[in-house]
Amino acid sequence: MASSQPRFSGYPRPRECPHANSNWKYVEESNPVLRGWPLVFAAKAITRLPFLAHATWTNAKFGSIKDIPGLEQYDYRLHPVVTPLAAADGSETSAPPVTPELFPRQPEDLAGRFYSATDYHELYKARKLTPLQVAKALIPLISREQDGKYASAWSETRVEAVLTAAKASTERYRQGKPLGLLDGVPIGVKEDIDVAGYTSYHGQRPEPSDPAFVPAAKSLWPIAQMEAAGAIVVGTLAMHELGTDVSGCNPLRGSPKNWYNTSYYTGGSSSGAGSALSAGLIPIAIGTDAGGSIRIPASFCGMYGLKPTLHRTHTMKSSVCVIGPIAATAADLTIAYRSMTAPNPDDNIQNSFVPSIPPSPTAKKIIGIWQWWTERSSYEVQKSVVPAVHHFVAKLGYSWTDIKLPYLQEGQWAHGAWALAEGLDHLKSRLGERSFSTINHCNRVLMATGACTSAADMIKYSQLRALMMEHLASLFKKNPGLVILTPTVPEAGWKVHPGDEAYGFSDANLTMRMMMYIWLANSTGCPAVTVPVGYTEPEQGEGKLPIGLMAMAEWGAEERLLAWAAEAEEYLNTSSKVEGGRVRPKDWADVIDLASKVNIESS
Repeated sequence: MASSQPRFSGYPRPRECPHANSNWKYVEESNPVLRGWPLVFAAKAITRLPFLAHATWTNAKFGSIKDIPGLEQYDYRLHPVVTPLAAADGSETSAPPVTPELFPRQPEDLAGRFYSATDYHELYKARKLTPLQVAKALIPLISREQDGKYASAWSETRVEAVLTAAKASTERYRQGKPLGLLDGVPIGVKEDIDVAGYTSYHGQRPEPSDPAFVPAAKSLWPIAQMEAAGAIVVGTLAMHELGTDVSGCNPLRGSPKNWYNTSYYTGGSSSGAGSALSAGLIPIAIGTDAGGSIRIPASFCGMYGLKPTLHRTHTMKSSVCVIGPIAATAADLTIAYRSMTAPNPDDNIQNSFVPSIPPSPTAKKIIGIWQWWTERSSYEVQKSVVPAVHHFVAKLGYSWTDIKLPYLQEGQWAHGAWALAEGLDHLKSRLGERSFSTINHCNRVLMATGACTSAADMIKYSQLRALMMEHLASLFKKNPGLVILTPTVPEAGWKVHPGDEAYGFSDANLTMRMMMYIWLANSTGCPAVTVPVGYTEPEQGEGKLPIGLMAMAEWGAEERLLAWAAEAEEYLNTSSKVEGGRVRPKDWADVIDLASKVNIESS
């Protein structure tokens, strides 16, 4: 499907940073690691002694951005909003469809096969299964009230609402009038996104009578679009408290399990999404991503995750956070993305985006890699990533270009401080003066540290953001069709440490390392997608660990990334470079088999 050259609102001036090719030295992070009682004492001290909070802020290098020479030459970029508009030649652009013929079922004999939306749809249409049977099979597995085996992934399940939606979908199929490919397909939604009737707990464990935590009156636009297409929200998904870290450890609510290897975290903050998908419970989840919170759990749990362009799905009160899909297959990632991005008439920013269009088969395909940056990942990660990259060049028609990116570590420090400042504002907006008394010890340390960021610092962060955006714009202009490839995370999993469930932990050094490739898309507003490309043996526990590869593209180029993800999925499923192909966890739940045993008469 060809498209004309797009126009943009807010596109950065394409200008290469003059320091992009200079020698760059990585500074080792030196933040203290806190666990157990030392964490408890540190949390109490840092919230009561402002000088200690500021010392922690300084040690994290959050104040060093002002020392970068030449930042005064750049305009402020308080929001990295870049909006794709209609084509310059005036041609009409319509959203690509979501129809069954575009998303055929994967072969039955495919190794490590996960169920897709198409599997459910075809079984429903053939009357071999009903949405009500699926709902009844899932509820005992995911309900906290029923102590379900997979309940750690879930925050809340409103049983009667789920059954009502499933009955309505079942009746539509009985009448031969399904709403579409998603009708009756079970999905989950991260608990910081409003879903009608559900409470957004943000990973917290409030008192039952707390007036700040009430059920949402209506679903947020992207979720409402999925529901309008017939998808059944079977529950909200657990998350890292406040979404402030990327391990997925939640000492107050319990940490979701990574079913590939339960001795490793799922990653966060969309931790419940990663857990539920890796278990095979649902084919699609909706998460949020301010610093890798979609892509990191997708990578650690062997799934596909898309961080869209800033405000593409919904205009959030954030300059770094987006709502996007995580899925068990590349096809379902595309289905979810297309379904949730319909223009919202009440959102003047989101509804001004022209639909993202799949690239023409004849379009140039270019991979951009900064070898030095990529090689900062571990040997285990590189063993899976390097063959996959070579496959794109040798077999799939991609050319390769070497790129460089300036101020990567400084940019990550700026992004970290910015995200904490936004997180603190969101917390105080919801809970006011009670904010610090309601959160865990880890977040007390983080929020107190984030409170030290001044308006002057934010201005310098925004100028560094402008520098990065202009440099990226120069790369995209020079290389039309460019996707920038890196590992998704530099390590093969995040090991569970004994005792973490009691108080949690604070390990900013490891957090920053895990986010070293992730943050750039959040800070600049670009879209990015992660795909599984291999597995490695663990250092602890049982079960291989998935390895993710990430691609970042120009603003508005989600469909280019989704096309790339489909090619990467073919590599995982069929390439001899991935021995045995895709892997399913040992405790993967065969939902369709379980649903087929639910009594049809009672359904």
